[in-house]
Amino acid sequence: MAKKKQPVVPEVPAAPATERYITDILESNYMPYAMSVIISRAIPAIDGFKPSHRKLLYTMYKMGLLKGPTIKSAKIAGATMTLNPHGDASIYETMVRLTTGKGTLLHPFVESKGSFGKHYSDSPPAASRYTEAKLAKISEEIFGGIDKDAVDFVPNYDNTETEPTILPTAFPNILVSPNMGIAVSLASNICSFNLNEICDATIAYLKNGTISTWELLDIIKAPDFTTGGLLVYNREQLASIYETGRGKVKIRAKYEYIKSENLIEITEIPYTTTGEKIIASIVSLVKDGKIREISDIRDEIDISGLKITIDLKRGADHEKLMAKLFKSTPLEDSFACNFNILVGNVPQTMGIPAILEEWCAFRTECLRRNFAYDLNKKSDKLHLLYGLREILLDIDKAIKIVRKTERDEDVVPNLMKGFNIDKIQAEYVAEIKLRNLNKDYILKRIDEIDELEKEIARLEVIVGSDRLIHDEIISQLETIKKKYGMPRKTVLVYEDEIDDTAIINEVEDYPATVFLTKEGFFKKCLPASLRVSNVHKLKEGDELYQSFETSNTADLLFFTDRAQLYKAKLDSFDSCKASALGDYIPSVLGFDDGEKVVCMLVTKDYKEQMALFFENGKAVKLPISVYQTKTNRKRLSGAFFEKSPLVAAFTIDEGVEYLVTSNASKALLIHENQLCEKTTRTSSGATIFTLRRGQVINAVSVYGTENCIKLENEKKYRKSSLPAAGVAYESFKQETLL
Repeated sequence: MAKKKQPVVPEVPAAPATERYITDILESNYMPYAMSVIISRAIPAIDGFKPSHRKLLYTMYKMGLLKGPTIKSAKIAGATMTLNPHGDASIYETMVRLTTGKGTLLHPFVESKGSFGKHYSDSPPAASRYTEAKLAKISEEIFGGIDKDAVDFVPNYDNTETEPTILPTAFPNILVSPNMGIAVSLASNICSFNLNEICDATIAYLKNGTISTWELLDIIKAPDFTTGGLLVYNREQLASIYETGRGKVKIRAKYEYIKSENLIEITEIPYTTTGEKIIASIVSLVKDGKIREISDIRDEIDISGLKITIDLKRGADHEKLMAKLFKSTPLEDSFACNFNILVGNVPQTMGIPAILEEWCAFRTECLRRNFAYDLNKKSDKLHLLYGLREILLDIDKAIKIVRKTERDEDVVPNLMKGFNIDKIQAEYVAEIKLRNLNKDYILKRIDEIDELEKEIARLEVIVGSDRLIHDEIISQLETIKKKYGMPRKTVLVYEDEIDDTAIINEVEDYPATVFLTKEGFFKKCLPASLRVSNVHKLKEGDELYQSFETSNTADLLFFTDRAQLYKAKLDSFDSCKASALGDYIPSVLGFDDGEKVVCMLVTKDYKEQMALFFENGKAVKLPISVYQTKTNRKRLSGAFFEKSPLVAAFTIDEGVEYLVTSNASKALLIHENQLCEKTTRTSSGATIFTLRRGQVINAVSVYGTENCIKLENEKKYRKSSLPAAGVAYESFKQETLL
C-alpha cells in the first residue's frame, strides 16, 4: 500500500527585525496604560469618588432611585454597564462598599436591603439577585445642580450616552469618605474624618481665606472610622499628616473586662483589620505557647454588631494579656495615610489645608455655573415676557395679524413687524393658546417681570462675587452638618494613658540554660529537660562552644566576624530539648550573607564588664553598658575593634584568669586585672601577647572551668608584666567538657 503523501508546508519568511529605543516603547505602549489606571480607575478626584463610584451613583440617580422603593442590585449593576464596561461583578462589588449594610463609610451613599457583609468581617455579601438598594438621603448633596450645568459631561465608552466627569458634592466628601487605590507607580490611601469637624474646618477656611495646620488640629481632632476603636493621639504626628498628606495613625481595639465571668469582650477593632484575622492571630499565639492565659476565644458577631469574646484562665491578669495582644496581634494596627488626589487629571499628594483650598475652589466654580445657568434661564424668560408685554398694548391687533396671515410660516414674521419684537419673542407669542390671549392671562404673566428683574440683578452680583458664593457654600455646609452630622465614633486616647511598656516587658522569669555551637546553632533548655537527657543533637562536624546558666529575662549579645553585634531577648526563643538541633542564629537574627557568630554573652542589667581578645595579641576590658541602647535596636555596626578578628569575649568575674594560646603552641595565663580598661567600644586595648610574623592568638578560655585544659606548672605561665612572648606547652591534663 502506497504511503500517504505528507502535505508540503510552505516556509514562512521571518519578519524583519526593527530596532527601537526602549524609552520609545515605554512611552508609546506602557505610559498610556499607566495614565489610564491613574486617571480612570484607582485614584479619587476632588469630589471623593473614583470613576467606578461616580458611574454607579450617576446611573442610580438617572434611574430615579433618590426616591421610591429599593430595587434589585442586579438591575442596578446591569444598568451601570452602559457607563462602566468592566462587568456586573466588579460593579456590584463597588456598590457593596457604598452601602449602609457594609458599614465601610461613615455616611453611606446607598441605602441597602439584604446581606451585604460587614467591613469588620471577611464574610462575603449575598449575590446581587438577592439584595436591593436605592440612593441614601445624603446622596441629594452630591447631585445638587448636576442638571444645571454644574459640571462637565463627556461621552461614555461607546458614545451613546454622556456622564459627568465629576460630581458637584456640596461637602468635602474627599475627607469624609475613606478611599484606597493602587495605580501604576503610585497609590492613594485616604482616611475618613468626622463630617461635623470637616464642615467646621471648611467654614473656618472660607471665612478667613486661609487656615493653618495647628488651627486645623483644634477643629479636626483626628481621623474618625466606622469601626470606632481608640486612636492613639500624637499631636505632632497628626500635624505632619495634615501638612504633608503622609504618615501613620495608630488605632487599637476597644474592650471590656467582665470580672464576674472572667472574660474579655472586644466590641470595636481597628478599621484596617477584621474579626477573623484577629481571632486567627490569637489562636496562633496560643498554639505556639506565647500566650497561656486564654482558655477559649469565640466569634460572637451578630445582628447587634461585632463582639469577640476571650475566656481567661483562673488567675490571669487581663491587663497584661491585652498588652501582649496589642503588641502581637492586629488588635493594635496602623493606618498609613497617603493623600493622593486627582486635581485636573493630575495626581497630587496634598495636605488637608491644600485639599480644603482645592475643594473650595472646585465648589465655588460649581455654584458659579449653577447661578450662571439660573441667570441665563431667567434672562431668557424675562426676554419672552418683554415681548408678551408688547402684545398687551393691543391684543386685538395680535389676533387680527394671526387671523389674516394666509400662510403658517408668515405668522412669526408678521408678529415681529406688527409689534417690533424679535423672532424668539414672536415664536413665544405665536405658541400661546387662543384661550390665553386675554388681558387677565397676560397681566398675570407680566407681573413676574419685576420679580425676575430683581432676581436677575441678584444673580448677576452673585456670579461676579466669590465672597457671596462662599457665603452660599457656608450656608449649605451648616445645613448639611445639621441634617447628617453625628458624634465621633473613634475615641482619642493620649500615648501616656496607654503606656504598656512596663506591662509588656514583664516576661515570665524562670531558670534556663543556653548553648551555642561552633556553627551558630542556639538552644534554650529548661533544667527539667536537661535532667531527663543532656545528650545534645549536633550537625555533623559541629560541637558545643559556649553554655550559660541564666534566666528567661536575660539579653543575648552575639558577636560576629564582621565587627557587628546582634542583640536578642532570651524570652523570644522557644525552649527546646537537648536532642533538638536548635535555632540557627544567622537566620533568626538576619545576619548578612556569609556572616558568622564568633561568640555570645549573656547579661541582665548591662552592669558587668567584659573582656575581648583579638588575633593580633591585643585585649581590652569594656563595660557591657556600651551596648545598651534606649531604643530596641537589634544590630550594632562597628561594635568593636575591627582591624583584627575577634577570638573570644567573656563577662568578667572578679579574680578570673584567662588561658590564651597561640598557633605557635605557646600560652599565657592573664589575670583580669592585667587587661587594659577602656570605655570606647571600638578600642583595641593593649597588647598582651607578643607574636612573631605569622603567629596569631587562636584560642582563649576561662582558666579553671571544665572546658579548659589543666596546666601542670601554672606559675611559669603567669607574667607580672605584659606583653609577654608566651611559654611553650608542657604536659597537661586534658579534661573534657560535658
